[in-house]
Amino acid sequence: MTFEASSRVTLLFDFWNVQGPAGMVLSVFVVLLLTVFYEMLKVWRVWLGSSSKLAQRQSPHAAPPFSQGTVLNCSISESSLTTIESQPPAPDTRNRARWLLHSIQTVLHVLQVTLGYMLMLCVMSYNTWIFLGVIFGSVLGYFISFPVL
Repeated sequence: MTFEASSRVTLLFDFWNVQGPAGMVLSVFVVLLLTVFYEMLKVWRVWLGSSSKLAQRQSPHAAPPFSQGTVLNCSISESSLTTIESQPPAPDTRNRARWLLHSIQTVLHVLQVTLGYMLMLCVMSYNTWIFLGVIFGSVLGYFISFPVL
């Protein structure tokens, strides 16, 4: 098969049957928007993963945890300077948050893979205009969503 610049093409499903220039312009626009969404979804997944890793990481300059014995052995001035940290969340809460984050990332991954394969099938229609819509959508989506990282 070779690429062709026709205004007649069937994309993905039988009901998405393009028969004229107006339909082709609309189809290219829809494919472009789907590709922009695909690129934004990729960046969102990376951002979500990196922000969760940053939240789990602890600062190397953090004060040691507060213990009862240190205050009793210190003078009043030293104990007033001692930072009191709040208790870390219970392990059960952290596990729930981890599972929720993992579930969200799994759903986003399924959306990304599904959308990626659908866009690949659009390109495999070998229509030049649809192919250019995917390319320009990828460029636009990356340009828009990259500052998030």
